[in-house]
Amino acid sequence: MKHKFTKIILLAAVVAGFFTASCTPATENTPTGKRYEFNNILDIAYTPDTLTRCRGWFTDAGSWMGFTLPQKDQWVNGFCGPFSLDMNRRQWMAQSAVTVSFSDSNNTVFTPDSTCYFPGELYLSANSAEGQIIQRLNFLDASTALLRIHTEAGKDLSFTASEWGKDISVQTDQNTVIARHPSGEIVALTFTPDVTVKSIPGNYTAKTNSSEHDTYVAISFYTGEKELSAGLQKTQLALSHPHEGLQANKERWEGYLTKILRKDMKPEYDRIAVKAVVTLISNWRTRRGGLLHEGIVPSHAAYYFVGFWAWDSWRFSAALAKFAPELAKDNIRAMFDYQQPDGMIIDCIYTDPAENNARDSKPPLVSWAVDEIFTHTGDTAFISEMYPQLMAYYKWWYQKRDHNKNGMCEYGSTDGTLEAAAWESGMDNAIRFDNTKMLKNEGADDAWSMDQESVDLNAYLALECKLLKKFAGILGVTFDGPDNGAQVADYFFDKEKGFFFDRRLKDGSFIQEPGCEAYTPMWTEVATADQVKAMMPLLTDTAKFSTYIPFPTVAADNPKYNPRGYWRGPIWLDQTYFAIRGLRNYGYNKMADEYTMQVFDRLQGLKEGAPIHENYGTHTGELLKAPHFSWSSSHLLMLYDDYGK
Repeated sequence: MKHKFTKIILLAAVVAGFFTASCTPATENTPTGKRYEFNNILDIAYTPDTLTRCRGWFTDAGSWMGFTLPQKDQWVNGFCGPFSLDMNRRQWMAQSAVTVSFSDSNNTVFTPDSTCYFPGELYLSANSAEGQIIQRLNFLDASTALLRIHTEAGKDLSFTASEWGKDISVQTDQNTVIARHPSGEIVALTFTPDVTVKSIPGNYTAKTNSSEHDTYVAISFYTGEKELSAGLQKTQLALSHPHEGLQANKERWEGYLTKILRKDMKPEYDRIAVKAVVTLISNWRTRRGGLLHEGIVPSHAAYYFVGFWAWDSWRFSAALAKFAPELAKDNIRAMFDYQQPDGMIIDCIYTDPAENNARDSKPPLVSWAVDEIFTHTGDTAFISEMYPQLMAYYKWWYQKRDHNKNGMCEYGSTDGTLEAAAWESGMDNAIRFDNTKMLKNEGADDAWSMDQESVDLNAYLALECKLLKKFAGILGVTFDGPDNGAQVADYFFDKEKGFFFDRRLKDGSFIQEPGCEAYTPMWTEVATADQVKAMMPLLTDTAKFSTYIPFPTVAADNPKYNPRGYWRGPIWLDQTYFAIRGLRNYGYNKMADEYTMQVFDRLQGLKEGAPIHENYGTHTGELLKAPHFSWSSSHLLMLYDDYGK
């Protein structure tokens, strides 16, 4: 058997041959719901082969499998996949595990009518000389997606897979097809009892009698035999009542969209908000291996981002709080599953714990995320559950990251490397760290600090302190942590330059490289009104921060500015959000709205089918690093929610 697509390289390539024809489903077969107002929300058309590569999938409900729509010029009459989304096992299990035809016709040629990616649903329709076939795909849960096939041709339907992946063995068991990969991953195709399933060498065929009713096929994905055994029974039950699962899917997505959409926004801005929700949900992963709770990965399309990161998780949870609060809670719990005995939250975790990074932490925004969950749910039980762990993490900063014990902390690492310390800041290669050195802290072998105190870190800690005091009041306990928030603004504000900067430990001098870390005191509201007023000349200077896309990571006229330099120039939407929300915090509402519109109107492809990216070109809005990026999506939702308020 040939395997034309098994040598696919998945890194950093542009998808070729996208087919994004408008969706024109038959009226009588079109379900109702808000999701259908947002057709082709993302462009993920891709037919696996040896030449092109995919950078985005349809996935939902925490699943570790994804699908794509077939390309018009490389048509297969079925959804492409599934694809295994785990970092260590990324592979196409099939070009298309279920393709559909009419069983009384040999070599039927189907011509595509339309394909579409709706929020939470894939759709395709195609015509042949024998008639039209319409297919829809929805996830019932993390293991199973339900394929619906509709035709009015009055003919029998036949099914088979288009090219299983390399080394996959296929067998049938009554009305189920089981495809196993040596990694242990399994794809199971379960047909309804009226379908006859047969084995053929390396594949299967299935046939159903013509019916006035739709035909359903469950496509399931398991990590091993134990999951398979338990899952097959559940799948049979779901197939006996398919409308119940589809109704639950509809209600879940209606809930997401109803909770986030406003009634006073432009339709194109609504589309941005919906795309952000779709991105977050497509990056949702259920428990697997070392990931002990559900959570959100930064990007399912970039293999190196298929894990959970600390400050990423705090941002995701803050955004999810409004429309998926239980997932938001679990995303926080997932990181605290690996809290160290001294209180540290490690940088990132994976399905394989051997891949975890405990060399550094990440900026502390977790109490903000917990507070957002509380704001939207009123769940004091979650506050009670998290408070001791939050306090341990908060105190850790002052125990392990305050070199001179003056109440102002530094980024650092457990192994003494500047690399890990820069990672701890989250701004890996920021210009402000160009001349930084590492210092060993007293009292512990695993405590090293940069030789500079960072304004953003201490502004975050000031907000954490404020919120932990709030939680202590709710719980009726005494807050017993450091309280240095009142000193942060004056300590880090350079009156001569009218801006916030990091300070050197050696002599207290300012590191005068104006950058995005200065937005944080505005967002956390530790800055004074006079300080923000003094910052305005730099913030509104079109050569520095008021650029085509506003608020880059470093002043755009810095000689070291690099338009593609990761944290040395490009736009990161979390920082842009901190600046815009910071302006709003101090009464500059009109300006904040104008900057928000620049973001919404100028980022390339944001209102069309392009995925939301990790970062963007400051002067162009061009798409830069990883697509389908969760934290950009999180902050776009926040900008959408704040606009006009």
